[in-house]
Amino acid sequence: MILVLAFVLSVAYLLSPFLPSLFVGKGYDEATIKKMHIVGHRGGASLGLENTLSCIERGIEAGADAIEVDIHLTKDGQLLVCHDQTVDRTTNGKGKICDLTLAEIQQLKVVDTDGRQTEEHLPTLDEVLTLVDGRCQLLVEIKRTGTLYQGIEQKTIDEIRRHDAEAWTVMQSFNDSVLENLHALDPKVRLEKLIVAKFTGLPVILDVGLTRFSFEKYCYVASFNVFSRALSQSFIDAAHAHGKEVKAWTLEDVASAPSWPVDGIITNRPDDWKK
Repeated sequence: MILVLAFVLSVAYLLSPFLPSLFVGKGYDEATIKKMHIVGHRGGASLGLENTLSCIERGIEAGADAIEVDIHLTKDGQLLVCHDQTVDRTTNGKGKICDLTLAEIQQLKVVDTDGRQTEEHLPTLDEVLTLVDGRCQLLVEIKRTGTLYQGIEQKTIDEIRRHDAEAWTVMQSFNDSVLENLHALDPKVRLEKLIVAKFTGLPVILDVGLTRFSFEKYCYVASFNVFSRALSQSFIDAAHAHGKEVKAWTLEDVASAPSWPVDGIITNRPDDWKK
């Protein structure tokens, strides 16, 4: 009986970060949305094929304040824009990005959600920076885990500097070591910390695992970008009290989104949020 009770309590605690969203109001009014930073997730993935140049262009045209993309390193050390670690889901090819050269990946075509081949390709960060060119902010998520993509932080900063894009480029990651490396390489770069959930009453967050959390630890981070279903008023208030922003991901329908008083929204539908 004691073991069962302990199990139930443990499960309840693990679910506790997700409970406040059940009781918050729904929807945002126009005046509130105008004050928020609207980020097109994966370029604005409901507007086209995610993380492609055409989708990014549509996200910019929809009025997104920022476009978010994900980057990986190819076998020959090139920065590739793609969400997954493999090309399996989004192209007509197979394999891990880290095992393929850029030339091999450029032979592939992006497929749509029905698996039909298109004329789109997976772009490089260089191509994305050239396309965006300061027309809005670019939020770059570095997907490094463990020993994968060693050196990606320096390559990313070098590419941003080559495009003279420091003023309009921001970087985010779930991975603390990525953020720490970026901050050491360039303390002026704006960094944002991705979080799945913050556990109540304990200095612990869920990101790539269970990670120690304190605002002092993340003093160099400008924004905490949190899964919208795991936000709480107390976390938002505490972040604001420490001079930090909070963004919610990934919100779609304006009318049914939990109405947290956040500073930004990361969404596949920047067109709906900017109407």
